[in-house]
Amino acid sequence: MARLVECIPNFSVSRERDPAVFQRLVDTANSVPGCTVLDVQSDGDHNRCVFTFVGSPEAAGEAAFRLTKVATEAIDMTRHQGQHPRMGATDVIPFVPTMDVTLKECVALSKQVAQRIWEELKVPSFLYEDSASSPERINLAKVRSGQFEGMPEKLKQPQWAPDYGERAIHPTAGITAIGARMPLIAYNINLDTTDLEVANQIARAIRAANGGFKYCKAIGVMLSDRGTAQVSMNMVNYEGTPLYYVFEMVRALADRYGARIVGSELVGLAPAKALLDCAEYYLKLENFDCRKQVMEYHLIGME
Repeated sequence: MARLVECIPNFSVSRERDPAVFQRLVDTANSVPGCTVLDVQSDGDHNRCVFTFVGSPEAAGEAAFRLTKVATEAIDMTRHQGQHPRMGATDVIPFVPTMDVTLKECVALSKQVAQRIWEELKVPSFLYEDSASSPERINLAKVRSGQFEGMPEKLKQPQWAPDYGERAIHPTAGITAIGARMPLIAYNINLDTTDLEVANQIARAIRAANGGFKYCKAIGVMLSDRGTAQVSMNMVNYEGTPLYYVFEMVRALADRYGARIVGSELVGLAPAKALLDCAEYYLKLENFDCRKQVMEYHLIGME
């Protein structure tokens, strides 16, 4: 059986704002033997792109390094502007166990890649999620607080030395978060309002850090090109907090502010079960068993 690791690196560039750099990243990702690119998404408002690829642990690590090398050479964070929080040209590199690979092995892989990125590219990094070296580094939002502009001062604090590298960011590529974690769903809900504070208030109400849903991380962002406010979320355990929970709560909270949901979106890939759970909920399916009643599950199992 093939051993597969999923990797979902995020880069501080977009096809809409810098198509040449974006294409370099795409070409690089597609050039690594043993690695298959599943999805690439770009957002001009966020000025960010997200790659999803799978491969053997060795291939996934090699692809992550090569992409970081391109981002380090081509992205200047001193000029970067975008709605999404960010602290580096390669902002985050998560490794996710997918097939016949353990989370422990992904933790080891994250450390190997972090060390190589420092030794060869001189980009420092924090370890986060299951790779974290201390409890305060588990949460990516806490690791990234201060962002690129505030990171030089943050690194002077005793508790915020990089896990790999010196107490100084790369002058143009910043610093990177690297780690291992279980599957995460990047899920956004768009509102029919231009009032960013509405999205901010909703995000505060639903995110775990403020007493909301346990497995929800949320912020409000403004999509200037579309003229709409967005509740941007990372769902870190879709079984503990299903997507339909946050959708219904955002709908109720938006109504309070006189706003409506105009659409939602996935960034990157999501497990099929997360979406089938939504179908079961909204269709009120009784005694539903996706493995027995969804045709594709049977087809996948065919020789």
